[in-house]
Amino acid sequence: MDVIRLLPRLHLFRFPVGQAYLWCDDEELTLIDAGPVGAGRPIADAVTALGHDPRDVRRVVLTHFHEDHVGGAGEFAALSGAEVLAHHLDAPFVRGERPGPPPRTEEWERPLHAAALAQLPPGPPLPPASLTELSDGDVLGFGGGARVVHIPGHTDGSIAVFLPAHGVLFTGDTVAAAPDGTPIPGVFNLDRTRLLASIRRLAGLGAEAACFGHGDPVLSGAAAVLRSLR
Repeated sequence: MDVIRLLPRLHLFRFPVGQAYLWCDDEELTLIDAGPVGAGRPIADAVTALGHDPRDVRRVVLTHFHEDHVGGAGEFAALSGAEVLAHHLDAPFVRGERPGPPPRTEEWERPLHAAALAQLPPGPPLPPASLTELSDGDVLGFGGGARVVHIPGHTDGSIAVFLPAHGVLFTGDTVAAAPDGTPIPGVFNLDRTRLLASIRRLAGLGAEAACFGHGDPVLSGAAAVLRSLR
Protein backbone atom coordinates (compact mmCIF):
# COMPACT_ATOMS: atom_id res chain seq x y z
CA MET A 1 0.00 0.00 0.00
CA ASP A 2 1.31 3.44 -0.96
CA VAL A 3 0.73 6.44 1.32
CA ILE A 4 0.65 9.82 -0.46
CA ARG A 5 0.23 13.21 1.23
CA LEU A 6 -2.15 15.32 -0.86
CA LEU A 7 -2.97 18.28 1.41
CA PRO A 8 -2.00 19.22 4.97
CA ARG A 9 -5.03 17.33 6.33
CA LEU A 10 -5.41 14.68 3.63
CA HIS A 11 -3.56 11.47 2.71
CA LEU A 12 -4.25 8.94 -0.03
CA PHE A 13 -3.87 5.20 0.65
CA ARG A 14 -3.40 3.39 -2.67
CA PHE A 15 -3.91 -0.36 -3.04
CA PRO A 16 -3.28 -2.62 -6.06
CA VAL A 17 -7.00 -2.15 -6.80
CA GLY A 18 -8.68 0.99 -5.50
CA GLN A 19 -7.78 3.53 -2.84
CA ALA A 20 -8.94 5.19 0.36
CA TYR A 21 -8.44 8.60 1.93
CA LEU A 22 -7.55 9.71 5.46
CA TRP A 23 -8.84 13.11 6.59
CA CYS A 24 -7.13 14.56 9.67
CA ASP A 25 -8.90 17.00 11.98
CA ASP A 26 -7.04 18.31 14.99
CA GLU A 27 -8.18 15.63 17.42
CA GLU A 28 -9.69 12.87 15.30
CA LEU A 29 -9.40 11.19 11.92
CA THR A 30 -11.86 9.94 9.31
CA LEU A 31 -11.32 7.25 6.69
CA ILE A 32 -13.17 7.51 3.37
CA ASP A 33 -13.48 3.92 2.06
CA ALA A 34 -11.40 1.06 3.41
CA GLY A 35 -9.80 -0.81 0.52
CA PRO A 36 -10.08 -4.52 -0.29
CA VAL A 37 -9.92 -7.52 2.02
CA GLY A 38 -6.63 -7.49 3.91
CA ALA A 39 -6.32 -3.70 3.97
CA GLY A 40 -7.34 -3.24 7.60
CA ARG A 41 -3.93 -3.91 9.14
CA PRO A 42 -1.94 -1.91 6.54
CA ILE A 43 -4.27 1.05 7.09
CA ALA A 44 -3.79 0.83 10.85
CA ASP A 45 -0.01 0.64 10.39
CA ALA A 46 -0.07 3.66 8.06
CA VAL A 47 -2.10 5.68 10.57
CA THR A 48 0.50 4.81 13.22
CA ALA A 49 3.37 5.77 10.91
CA LEU A 50 1.71 9.16 10.40
CA GLY A 51 1.94 9.76 14.14
CA HIS A 52 -1.60 8.82 15.19
CA ASP A 53 -3.22 5.99 17.07
CA PRO A 54 -5.65 3.88 14.97
CA ARG A 55 -8.21 4.57 17.69
CA ASP A 56 -8.09 8.23 16.63
CA VAL A 57 -9.97 7.18 13.48
CA ARG A 58 -13.54 7.72 14.65
CA ARG A 59 -15.41 6.75 11.50
CA VAL A 60 -15.12 4.95 8.16
CA VAL A 61 -17.43 6.40 5.50
CA LEU A 62 -18.09 3.98 2.63
CA THR A 63 -18.94 5.54 -0.71
CA HIS A 64 -20.59 2.31 -1.99
CA PHE A 65 -20.69 -1.44 -1.44
CA HIS A 66 -18.10 -2.78 -3.92
CA GLU A 67 -15.37 -5.08 -2.62
CA ASP A 68 -12.45 -2.73 -3.25
CA HIS A 69 -14.08 -0.12 -0.98
CA VAL A 70 -15.62 -2.15 1.84
CA GLY A 71 -13.39 -5.25 2.09
CA GLY A 72 -11.13 -3.78 4.76
CA ALA A 73 -13.85 -1.93 6.70
CA GLY A 74 -14.66 -4.66 9.21
CA GLU A 75 -10.98 -5.46 9.73
CA PHE A 76 -10.06 -1.85 10.40
CA ALA A 77 -13.12 -1.25 12.61
CA ALA A 78 -12.10 -4.24 14.74
CA LEU A 79 -8.62 -2.76 15.18
CA SER A 80 -9.69 0.83 15.80
CA GLY A 81 -13.23 0.81 17.14
CA ALA A 82 -14.26 3.17 14.32
CA GLU A 83 -17.91 3.60 13.38
CA VAL A 84 -18.71 2.42 9.83
CA LEU A 85 -21.23 4.39 7.77
CA ALA A 86 -22.88 3.74 4.38
CA HIS A 87 -25.95 4.93 2.46
CA HIS A 88 -29.11 3.09 3.43
CA LEU A 89 -29.63 1.72 -0.11
CA ASP A 90 -26.22 0.01 -0.14
CA ALA A 91 -26.27 -0.98 3.55
CA PRO A 92 -27.94 -4.41 3.01
CA PHE A 93 -25.07 -5.43 0.70
CA VAL A 94 -22.40 -4.16 3.10
CA ARG A 95 -24.06 -6.19 5.86
CA GLY A 96 -24.22 -9.28 3.62
CA GLU A 97 -27.99 -9.59 3.88
CA ARG A 98 -28.14 -10.20 0.13
CA PRO A 99 -25.70 -9.96 -2.80
CA GLY A 100 -25.34 -6.59 -4.46
CA PRO A 101 -26.56 -6.21 -8.03
CA PRO A 102 -23.87 -6.64 -10.68
CA PRO A 103 -23.03 -3.70 -12.94
CA ARG A 104 -24.56 -3.40 -16.38
CA THR A 105 -21.27 -3.39 -18.23
CA GLU A 106 -20.71 -2.41 -21.82
CA GLU A 107 -18.88 -4.94 -23.99
CA TRP A 108 -15.52 -3.18 -23.73
CA GLU A 109 -15.79 -3.10 -19.91
CA ARG A 110 -16.38 -6.82 -19.41
CA PRO A 111 -12.79 -8.12 -19.60
CA LEU A 112 -11.64 -5.25 -17.37
CA HIS A 113 -14.35 -6.00 -14.84
CA ALA A 114 -13.52 -9.71 -14.81
CA ALA A 115 -9.83 -8.94 -14.27
CA ALA A 116 -10.62 -6.61 -11.37
CA LEU A 117 -12.92 -9.15 -9.69
CA ALA A 118 -10.20 -11.81 -9.93
CA GLN A 119 -8.09 -9.66 -7.60
CA LEU A 120 -10.90 -8.95 -5.13
CA PRO A 121 -12.07 -11.76 -2.84
CA PRO A 122 -15.32 -10.88 -1.07
CA GLY A 123 -14.89 -9.63 2.45
CA PRO A 124 -16.79 -10.71 5.54
CA PRO A 125 -20.07 -8.81 5.97
CA LEU A 126 -20.35 -6.26 8.75
CA PRO A 127 -22.58 -7.22 11.68
CA PRO A 128 -25.87 -5.28 11.43
CA ALA A 129 -25.29 -3.37 14.67
CA SER A 130 -21.91 -2.07 13.51
CA LEU A 131 -23.16 -0.13 10.46
CA THR A 132 -24.73 3.32 10.58
CA GLU A 133 -27.03 4.18 7.65
CA LEU A 134 -26.80 7.52 5.86
CA SER A 135 -29.13 9.61 3.69
CA ASP A 136 -28.70 12.50 1.31
CA GLY A 137 -28.02 15.76 3.13
CA ASP A 138 -26.73 14.22 6.36
CA VAL A 139 -23.96 16.28 7.97
CA LEU A 140 -21.13 14.35 9.62
CA GLY A 141 -18.94 15.52 12.46
CA PHE A 142 -15.66 16.05 10.68
CA GLY A 143 -14.03 18.43 8.25
CA GLY A 144 -16.01 21.39 9.54
CA GLY A 145 -19.31 19.73 8.65
CA ALA A 146 -19.00 17.03 5.99
CA ARG A 147 -22.09 16.74 3.80
CA VAL A 148 -23.40 13.44 2.40
CA VAL A 149 -24.44 13.73 -1.25
CA HIS A 150 -26.45 10.86 -2.74
CA ILE A 151 -25.16 10.22 -6.28
CA PRO A 152 -26.84 7.09 -7.72
CA GLY A 153 -25.67 5.50 -10.93
CA HIS A 154 -22.52 3.57 -10.08
CA THR A 155 -24.63 1.84 -7.42
CA ASP A 156 -28.06 2.84 -6.15
CA GLY A 157 -26.57 3.89 -2.81
CA SER A 158 -23.40 5.60 -4.00
CA ILE A 159 -22.52 8.74 -2.07
CA ALA A 160 -20.03 11.55 -2.29
CA VAL A 161 -18.72 13.35 0.78
CA PHE A 162 -18.22 17.11 0.45
CA LEU A 163 -16.32 19.30 2.91
CA PRO A 164 -17.53 22.84 2.06
CA ALA A 165 -15.23 24.42 4.64
CA HIS A 166 -12.22 23.03 2.80
CA GLY A 167 -13.51 22.68 -0.76
CA VAL A 168 -12.69 18.96 -0.77
CA LEU A 169 -14.97 16.41 -2.47
CA PHE A 170 -14.73 12.61 -2.29
CA THR A 171 -16.54 11.16 -5.31
CA GLY A 172 -16.21 7.41 -4.82
CA ASP A 173 -16.35 5.62 -8.18
CA THR A 174 -18.78 8.06 -9.78
CA VAL A 175 -15.68 9.76 -11.20
CA ALA A 176 -12.27 8.20 -11.85
CA ALA A 177 -8.99 9.20 -13.43
CA ALA A 178 -7.62 7.33 -16.45
CA PRO A 179 -4.02 6.04 -16.36
CA ASP A 180 -2.86 9.26 -18.02
CA GLY A 181 -4.52 11.27 -15.23
CA THR A 182 -7.53 12.46 -17.25
CA PRO A 183 -10.74 12.50 -15.15
CA ILE A 184 -13.52 10.38 -16.66
CA PRO A 185 -16.99 9.18 -15.65
CA GLY A 186 -16.80 6.02 -13.59
CA VAL A 187 -17.11 2.56 -15.12
CA PHE A 188 -18.88 -0.69 -14.11
CA ASN A 189 -22.13 1.15 -13.39
CA LEU A 190 -25.71 0.12 -12.71
CA ASP A 191 -27.10 3.09 -14.66
CA ARG A 192 -24.83 5.33 -16.71
CA THR A 193 -27.55 7.91 -17.36
CA ARG A 194 -28.06 8.42 -13.63
CA LEU A 195 -24.29 8.47 -13.14
CA LEU A 196 -23.91 11.37 -15.59
CA ALA A 197 -26.70 13.26 -13.82
CA SER A 198 -24.90 12.68 -10.54
CA ILE A 199 -21.68 14.09 -11.99
CA ARG A 200 -23.58 17.22 -12.96
CA ARG A 201 -24.76 17.52 -9.38
CA LEU A 202 -21.19 17.15 -8.11
CA ALA A 203 -19.97 19.81 -10.53
CA GLY A 204 -22.46 22.24 -9.03
CA LEU A 205 -20.96 21.95 -5.55
CA GLY A 206 -18.03 24.19 -6.43
CA ALA A 207 -15.30 21.91 -5.07
CA GLU A 208 -11.68 22.93 -5.37
CA ALA A 209 -10.28 19.40 -4.89
CA ALA A 210 -11.88 16.12 -6.04
CA CYS A 211 -10.69 12.76 -4.73
CA PHE A 212 -11.69 9.77 -6.86
CA GLY A 213 -12.10 6.10 -6.03
CA HIS A 214 -9.52 5.22 -8.69
CA GLY A 215 -6.73 7.32 -10.13
CA ASP A 216 -5.03 10.57 -9.24
CA PRO A 217 -7.16 13.26 -7.57
CA VAL A 218 -7.58 16.79 -8.89
CA LEU A 219 -6.32 19.24 -6.26
CA SER A 220 -7.32 22.54 -7.87
CA GLY A 221 -10.14 23.70 -10.13
CA ALA A 222 -12.12 20.49 -9.60
CA ALA A 223 -15.56 22.01 -10.26
CA ALA A 224 -14.53 23.09 -13.76
CA VAL A 225 -13.04 19.65 -14.42
CA LEU A 226 -16.27 17.96 -13.38
CA ARG A 227 -18.34 20.30 -15.56
CA SER A 228 -16.20 19.26 -18.55
CA LEU A 229 -16.96 15.54 -18.24
CA ARG A 230 -19.24 13.93 -20.78
